[in-house]
Amino acid sequence: MSRAAARRGTQRRAARRTRKAGRVGRKGLRRWFTWRKLLGYAIALCAATVGAFVVLYLYVDVPEGNAAATLQSNVYMTKDGKVLARTGKVNRESVPLEAIPEAVRRDVLAAENKDFYSDSGVSLSGTVRGLVNTALGRGTQGGSTITQQYVKNFYLSQEQTVTRKAKELVISLKVDREKSKDEILAGYLNTSYFGRRSYGVQAAARAYYKKDVKDLTVAEGAYLAALLQAPGQYDWATATDTGKARVQERWNYVLDNMVKQGWLDKGARDALTFPVPKPPEPAPGLKGQTGYLIDAADKELHRRGVDEQELDAGGWTITLTVDPAKQKALEAAVQSQLTSKLNPGARAADRAVQAGAVSLDPKTGKLLALYGGTDYLKHYVNNASRQDFQPASTFKPLILAAAVEHHATAQDGRRIDADTVYDGTNKRPVRGSSIPFAPENEDHKSYGQISVQSAMDSSVNSVFAQMAVDVGLDRVRSTATGMGMSATPGFTNHPAISLGSMGASPLDMAAAYATLDNHGQQNTPTIVESVKRASGKDPGLGLAKPGHSIGRDAADTVTYVLSGVVDNGSGKAVRDGGFSAAAAGKTGTSDDDKSAWYAGYTPQLVTVVGLFGEGEGGRQVTLNGLGGGGRAGGGGYPAKIWTAYTKEALGANPTESFDLKLPSPPPAPTPTPSPAPSYRPTTPTPTPSVIPSAPRTTAPPSSPTPSHSTSSPPTPDPHHSSKPPKPTPSDQKD
Repeated sequence: MSRAAARRGTQRRAARRTRKAGRVGRKGLRRWFTWRKLLGYAIALCAATVGAFVVLYLYVDVPEGNAAATLQSNVYMTKDGKVLARTGKVNRESVPLEAIPEAVRRDVLAAENKDFYSDSGVSLSGTVRGLVNTALGRGTQGGSTITQQYVKNFYLSQEQTVTRKAKELVISLKVDREKSKDEILAGYLNTSYFGRRSYGVQAAARAYYKKDVKDLTVAEGAYLAALLQAPGQYDWATATDTGKARVQERWNYVLDNMVKQGWLDKGARDALTFPVPKPPEPAPGLKGQTGYLIDAADKELHRRGVDEQELDAGGWTITLTVDPAKQKALEAAVQSQLTSKLNPGARAADRAVQAGAVSLDPKTGKLLALYGGTDYLKHYVNNASRQDFQPASTFKPLILAAAVEHHATAQDGRRIDADTVYDGTNKRPVRGSSIPFAPENEDHKSYGQISVQSAMDSSVNSVFAQMAVDVGLDRVRSTATGMGMSATPGFTNHPAISLGSMGASPLDMAAAYATLDNHGQQNTPTIVESVKRASGKDPGLGLAKPGHSIGRDAADTVTYVLSGVVDNGSGKAVRDGGFSAAAAGKTGTSDDDKSAWYAGYTPQLVTVVGLFGEGEGGRQVTLNGLGGGGRAGGGGYPAKIWTAYTKEALGANPTESFDLKLPSPPPAPTPTPSPAPSYRPTTPTPTPSVIPSAPRTTAPPSSPTPSHSTSSPPTPDPHHSSKPPKPTPSDQKD
């Protein structure tokens, strides 16, 4: 063997010893981290990750939408588009995607996800970065797609955990497959938070620019898109100088991306200036009359079939029939004619008085103005619709309407009309009733033989008590409810209903008087002009069709008589207040002055004003001494409020007159003897086709000598009380 060969053998043996020594020396962790094993580990990790993702994908389903993400506010508006109030826990008003201008949609895409329409719904790098930062406690990080943000808003919570981020990834992939991009974008725009307590782009448009989203410009849309990154820091009204600088940078970033994407012309972009948003305003609330208006609208929707729970879920845009100018005029009239004259600290009646009023368009039934009380937040009972006080003598015209409608006759068989003569003796017992009733007139005054016209002018109780029995109490009741009054529990077939002893609201009486004004055609009062659902679903609500309650002869006869009340009777305060146009009306004051009313109308407007004495715990108390005066009456404060309001509501020179068609009286039959006649024909009722706007002069007919004695009324049945049961009044003022 040569020396060279021996040397090579020695080197090989040394190398083997070195390798063996190296293997013996690699102990512990190092033996597991060879490059082959590291590669194997990486492959195994990838396989495990893919396997875990597959399991997660199969295990995690797309959940039901988060209930909180679907909550919306209800928006109440007047016909001119002014928002009266938003109700609900969340200020959100969802809108369909087509209601959002394309430029505004692209603003958001340019800010948040330029490739939205072409991506798979997730950003892997952004998700991994978010997972790592969440695991390391570094807080929220950007990089999510619009689909992922929508999933977080609508399906998940806002918590920052690895589990939630993993679910977000899986659900986003599934949602991207199951929903169209437009559906996802619409959901995102309606669930995202923009600051100022506004959820969704529609609420944000109103909160920052006081307009609907459909009216936003591209520059305004870019600001709202910029807000999505940091709503609290970027609100111009509260931002620091640094925050203002950053939101302007973000705004520029959005518009520059619009140009890069080819969505905005470079020249048009350069011409844009930063649209400083308007200062924030408190959300419209329920203070003052607003709460009463909303209360009336909600009650009407419930009557028209909207479930209370469905309405409370939100998403309704409800436009009211209220005329803002007339609403303002009614509030001003109550203030100038009543509230400003009260001293609650000095007078009990001034503390107790509650005012309620309703004004309707007689031709449509639309509610144009409403006064529900001093402030909804202080007095939740809506005085315009409360039915716990008696309407008193404002009910008497409905008795006459029933008499003419049913061609009713008096005790001696003669037709009842404006010139029928009745016995107006105080406490005269009614005849023909199985229930004894002998009502008192105001101040216990006896009128003797008096025409229906004069009895209406002076509100003679004994006359209308007898007339109601002559017509038939069931007919009176059905006529009144057909004209719009509610069938309240106190509306029974007792002769005391002739004095308005049932409960009724200003809204009830306005509905009935509107039927008179509308020549007998009844329209159900409505405060809801239109309704929209955010879902786009038609709520299917229809207004009640106009009905035909009483004939025109009956309605126009009552209007003619009530115009005499304004000119010469208890409603003369209207003329004394300077109202010279055509008007018809009736006062009413309940027993012990607990309520005082004026119900009146012109050819264009029906308005009813009621004052109610409400003590502690809702107890009814007297209004005697109201405003430092004596007895409260419908011809006082209620008539003054009506006059001040109607003059303002109709303008300086209302020219429209009542267009009346009055019946000719039938030939007078030969009288037949009766124990106590209540009728004596006089000069026939005039039949003008139009009552002029100037006040008419009506003189009550002279009291004729009756053909039969009325001085000896029959003795009441001793087994019956001469007074009706409570709450029937024994004395009515007017």
